[in-house]
Amino acid sequence: MAEDCGDDTISTLPNDILLNILDRLHVSDAAKTSILSRRWSQLSAKLPRLIINPVPEDMLSLFGRYVSCAKISDGYLARLNAATFKATKSVLAHRDPGQDTVRLLSTTFYLIGDVPISIGHAVGEAMAVHQIEKAEFTVLTVKGREQCGLVDLVSYGTQFVSLFNECRNAFIGLTRLYLENLRFAESNLVSNIFVTCKLLKYLGLFNCDTHKWITLQIEHAQLSELSLVNCRLDKVELKWLPKLTRTTYKFWMSFKELPLSFGHVPLLEFLELTNVTFTSHKMVTLSTLLPETCVQDLRLGFKCEKVR
Repeated sequence: MAEDCGDDTISTLPNDILLNILDRLHVSDAAKTSILSRRWSQLSAKLPRLIINPVPEDMLSLFGRYVSCAKISDGYLARLNAATFKATKSVLAHRDPGQDTVRLLSTTFYLIGDVPISIGHAVGEAMAVHQIEKAEFTVLTVKGREQCGLVDLVSYGTQFVSLFNECRNAFIGLTRLYLENLRFAESNLVSNIFVTCKLLKYLGLFNCDTHKWITLQIEHAQLSELSLVNCRLDKVELKWLPKLTRTTYKFWMSFKELPLSFGHVPLLEFLELTNVTFTSHKMVTLSTLLPETCVQDLRLGFKCEKVR
């Protein structure tokens, strides 16, 4: 039949199967199929999931989830970032407004140069004309935690603040946000993230803090998962989080009994607490920490006898 129609075997497959195949490719490879024919061009514009990552899968498998700057040059990362923007803009530009809901738009990029703001604008514009069920930003830094000094943390924090202020339209629609290696000069920046990102279901902060030690009070109607790892905060108060189900808090620096308290968290099921505690740290008393929660999965990782 393929010979009679003059088509290759793959092109004879129905659209839903071809879309399933394209959905399994890296988005840049899927976008390249648009040059094959008008049909393929229309298919690549209908992808239900757009997972845009600057680091190829083979590099991830070779170096791990987070690629150290010791293994990839800044210039190459800048080119990867630019390629991410090009792919993001291309796949979104080919979609017809109001048609074919995007089930997932996940974009990963590095805080380097002006490309992050360009990506933010492209995603914000897409949110204005397309229906997007889930939108995710994974914001990485060129240097990992081990290589980051104070100057690096402040510089990355400043770059992120510029991105956040310039691209509020994109952040308003986010459902997932991961940030790493940032120090904010403004003490209320993290609180502003919760106020702006009203649809946020997941927030992950790794090695993030503010210039001054702060008490972070969190109230959010949609947040279901919170992960704080190696963050320099005086205290975290989970005041009103009606949909929160999972909380991870690792490696805090405060010397209070536990810089974490729970208010209205009726659905909390999973709690992980890990810390390399010192003799100057006070005892963590679980009976006073979790008096009115419904935690079913409690995971503790203390390196000395500082929990009871």
